[in-house]
Amino acid sequence: MNQQLPRLRTLSCLLAVGAVLASSRRAGAEPTPPAGSEPAPAAAPANATPPAPPPPPPKEVDEVYIGGTALSRTAGSAQVIKKDQLERFEYDDPAATLMQVPGVYVRGEDGVGLRPNLGIRGANPDRSKKLTLMEDGILFGPAPYSAPAAYYFPLVTRMTQMRVIKGPGAIAYGPQTVGGAVDFISRPVPTRTSGAADLAAGQYGYNKVHAWFGSGDDRLGFLVEGVRIQNTGFAELPNGADTGSTRNDWMVKAAYTIDPDAKTKHRLQLKLAYADEVSNETYLGQTDADFRTNPYRRYAASALDQMKNHRTGIVATHTIEGPESSYQLKTSAYRFDYQRTWNKLNRLGGAGAATVLANADDPGYAGYYGVMTGRIDSSGNGADTLYVGPNNRSFVSQGIQSVLSTQTKTGPLEHKLETGIRFHYDHIKRLHTESGYLMQGGQLVPSGEAPLTTSDNFAGTHAVALHMTDAMTWRNLTITPGARVELINSRTEDYQTKENKDALVAAVMPGIGAYYALLPSLGVLAGAYRGFSPPAPGSDSSVKPEYSVNYEAGARYTRGSSRAELIGFYNDYSNLTDVCTLASGCVSTNLDRQFDAGKARIYGLEAFVAHEQRVGAFRVPVSAAYTLTYGEFLNDFTSQDPIYGVVRKGDELPYIPLNQLNVTLAVEHRRAGINGAFNYVAPMREQAGNVAIERAVATDEQVWLDLGGYVNVSRWLRVYTNLRNAFGAENIVGRRPYGARVNAPRWLQVGLKFQF
Repeated sequence: MNQQLPRLRTLSCLLAVGAVLASSRRAGAEPTPPAGSEPAPAAAPANATPPAPPPPPPKEVDEVYIGGTALSRTAGSAQVIKKDQLERFEYDDPAATLMQVPGVYVRGEDGVGLRPNLGIRGANPDRSKKLTLMEDGILFGPAPYSAPAAYYFPLVTRMTQMRVIKGPGAIAYGPQTVGGAVDFISRPVPTRTSGAADLAAGQYGYNKVHAWFGSGDDRLGFLVEGVRIQNTGFAELPNGADTGSTRNDWMVKAAYTIDPDAKTKHRLQLKLAYADEVSNETYLGQTDADFRTNPYRRYAASALDQMKNHRTGIVATHTIEGPESSYQLKTSAYRFDYQRTWNKLNRLGGAGAATVLANADDPGYAGYYGVMTGRIDSSGNGADTLYVGPNNRSFVSQGIQSVLSTQTKTGPLEHKLETGIRFHYDHIKRLHTESGYLMQGGQLVPSGEAPLTTSDNFAGTHAVALHMTDAMTWRNLTITPGARVELINSRTEDYQTKENKDALVAAVMPGIGAYYALLPSLGVLAGAYRGFSPPAPGSDSSVKPEYSVNYEAGARYTRGSSRAELIGFYNDYSNLTDVCTLASGCVSTNLDRQFDAGKARIYGLEAFVAHEQRVGAFRVPVSAAYTLTYGEFLNDFTSQDPIYGVVRKGDELPYIPLNQLNVTLAVEHRRAGINGAFNYVAPMREQAGNVAIERAVATDEQVWLDLGGYVNVSRWLRVYTNLRNAFGAENIVGRRPYGARVNAPRWLQVGLKFQF
């Protein structure tokens, strides 16, 4: 870390005197009363005393801008989940929220969203490592370059927007540009004294405490916000132990405008963050037969599994806004420290856990299976010793980024330019050990062996990223060319083998998008850009980055609260890659190693429609998101990566559902409302292949319905309820790394919201 400070200071000076700078408008929304609480137009009965109207909400900017261009006219596909949608369903799992966006895929794991596995347009969803993940425009992954697996996610309940950027617009964000970017927008500092509290409880020991308070004016303001979400778990260990989780997430913001009346405004903001988690979570699933008998069962071998982590963060931002918003320069310096220890079952002495569960009926594996379930005691000969160990990892992510957005004219052309630069450093330190345990009477007892160190290494990365886009508008036509450049210098050190490796990667990603307004509310769009995913740190020159050329074309209709979009996409990979993780089933010798799959293509269709209809005193918002996707390999190869294996040209890619559908509907009044979200996800292969999906190693077809409702007791108080998975669906949502995993069960939650 000390070695990096002089470089960062030098870079800060360069930025201060006008190096290439950049920033898109990142508009958060002022806090508003809960959705559906606006005064109804219908008159109350003459003999009734009308309730006092709720306090007027602060004015919100309804239009969202991407790269300086209004969302309705942006030359590329992008979706925004706004505050009223987030509050309508009160999801704790970001994956459940993002199902409302076409082209976003989810691989289930723990049922509550502790570590979401997200993909966009066919990108591998494992630990969301193929996406660029941000909070308020700042990378939030523990080590986005050195170890992109996203073991940390911010809690959705404290967000006011979620933005998904796909297509050519993705080159403004990085380092991952193949699929796209997701930006979580946190609550802004309020401009008046306001606050809220959300208290909820439910089945499986669920409870939530979420509160925020802030105050401010046009010069000075602050915000304090905290969330605690807890449950005792729905999985069932033989000893009845807690299988749940506890998460805390705190944020403090302070903002100061030096002179609100100045033509050129200078605004300073400091954001502090803290988060921690304790979850009794495991990688160990079940055999398919056991799953069908009791999908919520957990084997005795996972009784000691527990994740502990904590994260601290600081972001200091200086924003300069020119006269009449002619330009904006936003510079942020940031640092995040994240530490995690996951104590979990790693392996058996004589066989892999995944192999045992896949062959539990084989006499050669029956003994191992009996030990894992706790029905048979360990023999003590080492072959059926269970090895449990803490994967201890510490991360640092820090840097400074600047973004300059300007508007100008050249003849008949209007330009909205965005130019950005980011100097970033991150690293990961791994210390993985494991100790032997014997199964005795259904309990794990130490075997007495000395702990074994399986990994002791370091990976660090220095990166410089630059991007520039120019949204040029002439009459009804907007063309947005742009480019991104990534310069990445990485180093790995293996403290066991004493082997060190350095690698340098330089990548240029051009792109262009176009939008033409056929009518004021209807337009067509098209675009192409180069996708990029960096190789694993320290990779030698024979290991190539992931590259693709991505195309899209479609049409968009936007009028008032109505929006419709139909877009076809085609991603042409010259080198599809995967960085192996334990979560995807890799053996320890291949962990964090990149595997190449060569040429491949992923293509499909995205459809989205949203509308809000007023019916007397009611409003009826409805939306639907549908995705059709195909993916296939274009060459033969054999890989040690378990999601590939032996591949032949024409085989289908794993973790791509053919069809996916989300439909939301609500009926809302000032006094009460109800809502529902219907989801369908087709089966997904968990290994490349071409056999019929019914005979493949695949997830189940998934259908589920979430329901909710609320009653506004007074202008300050709302009572709400949510019923997750109302059908009680019990589906295999994944089998990696060890056995079948289930979605969360039917889950009732009730809450109170106070707001002033």
